[in-house]
Amino acid sequence: MFHPDLMRHPDSCPTLVLNADYTPLSYYPLSIWPWQTAVKAVFLERVDIVAHYEREVHSPNLTMRLPSVIALRQFVKPSQFPAFTRFNLFLRDTFACQYCGSHVRDLTFDHVVPRAQGGRTTWENVVTACAPCNLKKGGRTPKQAGMPLPIEPIRPTSWQLQEHGRRFPPNYLHETWHDWLYWDVELDA
Repeated sequence: MFHPDLMRHPDSCPTLVLNADYTPLSYYPLSIWPWQTAVKAVFLERVDIVAHYEREVHSPNLTMRLPSVIALRQFVKPSQFPAFTRFNLFLRDTFACQYCGSHVRDLTFDHVVPRAQGGRTTWENVVTACAPCNLKKGGRTPKQAGMPLPIEPIRPTSWQLQEHGRRFPPNYLHETWHDWLYWDVELDA
């Protein structure tokens, strides 16, 4: 019997990682491991296999179907507040310019109160901006530039970033992942 998974190169078989409560460790970036890391974790008995690919790997004395979904045996408590990184900032602002709302590919970040005016690089003073808006605002505050922000920037919780991450599914979703993620899943009536 032919199955598309059988033709896959193992490197194109990432493994979805669930916490011990069977929720993804992270939605964005989605918690996935390369097949080698997943197989190692299986042999170290750190995870349980929830679902498999049809693709197999072989050693001289073992044949194993690659895991497509695994669950950690020990619960990993997520931190309450995420690190202040460029990626997390873009995720907080849903990958959109906070001045014009455009979803451009090349976003920058902008200090609401410019550093030249004493503004600091913090969650509460930095927003995503497209290059034209960033140039237009320049070294002024949004009020001085006549570019009000629709929403004041805040320090997000990890939960808030995870909720935003659910709106941006990755390019690859194996069918065995759908029961564990909340994207493109038809709900029973």
